[in-house]
Amino acid sequence: MMIAPCDSDGNYYPRIEVGEELTISNPPSMGAVVARNPTCLLILLGLALIVLSALGGQAPGNQHSTDWPAYGGGPENTHYSLLAQINRENVSRLQVAWSFDTEDSYPASEMECNPIIVGGVLYATSPKSNVVALNAATGKMLWRFDPNAGQKIVGKMRNRGVAYWADGKDRRIFAAARTFLYALDADTGRQVGTFGSQGRIDLRDDLGRESKSAVTMTSPAIVYKDLVIIGSAMGETLPAALGDIRAYDARTGKLRWSFHTIPHPGESGYETWPKDAWKYSGAANNWAGMSLDVKRGLVFVPTGSAAYDFYGANRVGDNLFASSLLALNADTGERVWHFQTVHHDIWDRDLPAPPALVTVRRDDHDVDAVAQTTKSGYVFLFDRVAGTPLFPIEERKFPRSDLEGEVTAPTQPFPLKPPPFARQELTAQMLTERTPEAHQAAFEAFKTVRSAGQFVPASREGTVIFPGFDGGAEWGGSAFDPESGLLYVNANEMAWILRMVEQKLGTDQPTGRSVYRKECATCHGLDMRGSPPEFPSLEGIAQRYEDTDLLLFLAQGSGRMPSFNRLGTQGLRAVIDFVAHGHDSPVKKQAASPFDMKYLSDGYNRFLDPDGYPAIQPPWGTLNAIDLNRGQIVWKIPLGEYPELATQGVAVTGSENYGGPVVTAGGLVFIAATSFDKKFRAFDKATGKLLWEATLPAAGNATPSTYELDGRQYVVIAAGGGKSKAASGGSLIAFALPQ
Repeated sequence: MMIAPCDSDGNYYPRIEVGEELTISNPPSMGAVVARNPTCLLILLGLALIVLSALGGQAPGNQHSTDWPAYGGGPENTHYSLLAQINRENVSRLQVAWSFDTEDSYPASEMECNPIIVGGVLYATSPKSNVVALNAATGKMLWRFDPNAGQKIVGKMRNRGVAYWADGKDRRIFAAARTFLYALDADTGRQVGTFGSQGRIDLRDDLGRESKSAVTMTSPAIVYKDLVIIGSAMGETLPAALGDIRAYDARTGKLRWSFHTIPHPGESGYETWPKDAWKYSGAANNWAGMSLDVKRGLVFVPTGSAAYDFYGANRVGDNLFASSLLALNADTGERVWHFQTVHHDIWDRDLPAPPALVTVRRDDHDVDAVAQTTKSGYVFLFDRVAGTPLFPIEERKFPRSDLEGEVTAPTQPFPLKPPPFARQELTAQMLTERTPEAHQAAFEAFKTVRSAGQFVPASREGTVIFPGFDGGAEWGGSAFDPESGLLYVNANEMAWILRMVEQKLGTDQPTGRSVYRKECATCHGLDMRGSPPEFPSLEGIAQRYEDTDLLLFLAQGSGRMPSFNRLGTQGLRAVIDFVAHGHDSPVKKQAASPFDMKYLSDGYNRFLDPDGYPAIQPPWGTLNAIDLNRGQIVWKIPLGEYPELATQGVAVTGSENYGGPVVTAGGLVFIAATSFDKKFRAFDKATGKLLWEATLPAAGNATPSTYELDGRQYVVIAAGGGKSKAASGGSLIAFALPQ
């Protein structure tokens, strides 16, 4: 058997022979490691099944399972596995055990899923948000569910996995696609008709006000008893839907509880907003996923910023519970404690990943804790029950904004330990030295912008955001090793430029051009060049899409782009006329509203040199091991490289990376994530030494999963790409030792 996936143009990727041992660069010498006794693993599997039955549908934590039963490995989201058949001594012998091509990749598509494995079946999502069930030993497809029947795919369909629930023989997979959450029979893939409306619920419902904006889910739900607890994703401009946290009955699909992240009158936190903000503001949502303490019945919910992301004149105040870590009673949705990591967030500093529920040593005893990584490059560590910080947190003063109407928070919180795992301030001495021309271009651009570290307000001339909008830490999350107390975090070290542009409100006749500037330029730029691949260029879009496709795209939304149905047919057609054909046609004038922003950003702009490489010195991406007991960084290494630079002798630079690590009892950290070199790697978890690597058919911008079946350990990764100029893919690749 052989892997030879092709892209939409029929171009084949390099083939990987199944059963062939993969070549690694500079194979290191490795000390012997004693693998776990297989008998113990069988005992643990039996205990896991007992726990699963007792919990009435709750997937067990992966510390007690040879499956990978939930996103991040288990409800505690530690990305840890007790499996040790693959270890330091033999990892160099890993080979492809099986592969599965979803065959539904398309230009710029992504496949970010962290597959779950339950009872010998692997469940995953594809680039088009299809759900597939595979034999976890062979990769043979058992069933497939397509939520797109009769609907055209336009733009990205971002999805990071599914959730599993069981009660006796009633076993369900919960998966989101577009604006719906589906309940599927785990054995057949058919919709469970008794859940919601014919097997699905509309994510735009139950938000307390009509939502004309798109609401979807990028990360899977978390399951507790007979509850399916969900977050949501929506647009980052106004109007945006509310980011309420909701729990639905796993059997019926009826709403059981809801937590308002933008408080209503009489609720805690209401005083941190203008009095009517709950009627018009939006977001403050959980798009990153959640973690669950099953024993205590606590669900931990990281939230993002409120809309609009970069200008908050219509939401003066600290804006609880945006950009916060919430501990909620999983049975009722009542708040137990919270901590806000950014006050009045105008920097898009969403908490990017579920926290890891860990146990650390304090004063010679164990403390159950929660570790939350951030885009700004810090780890916050709290007592899991009380919410008290386990390392001191300092409120530091920052300058005020000079944009009219903006009222920034006077201080922001910083943990004093551990130290930041990403650089904190870009200086002229840190600009690229790749070539003299690149350095000079970077220096000239740097002179025109503000750069003074974290939480410097946005400005008209441009403010450096470093680490950038994608971290620091990103959505892949961290991995925690209970043996050593080490937390493994991969990070981006990219600078971005946040530049604000004043808008003329209510003075001129609106046209397609002015609507584009107001609604679209934040992501795609005033020049329509975007920030590919996340925010694609719109130049030449008429050659890629028909007007009818664009109308559908704008009306339904896709990925991070919300629906713009509220603009009406005339408004949508005017935008299309301007973007696709250069015609600036008039639009019916709208009355003033709280959605009108005096300032909008000119797009998501990476700070790059003229050749498209980061305009700062490496590392551009790292993998870090952080001792949570002592609050120290134990080791740090560059993660990833640009293959074309490596051939020129500019290697080991690190690169942007998306997707998280997995740590095992076998002494290994597995991670793909890197966007340009398509590598899947295994490192010694104690030292950071590279022990093995393989090249995937597309970048593995996802978190791997590991499991054991019939006495054989597998490590599986989704290879979807979509974050570089290379062709996207849609494969699942499973590795194992030779039989």
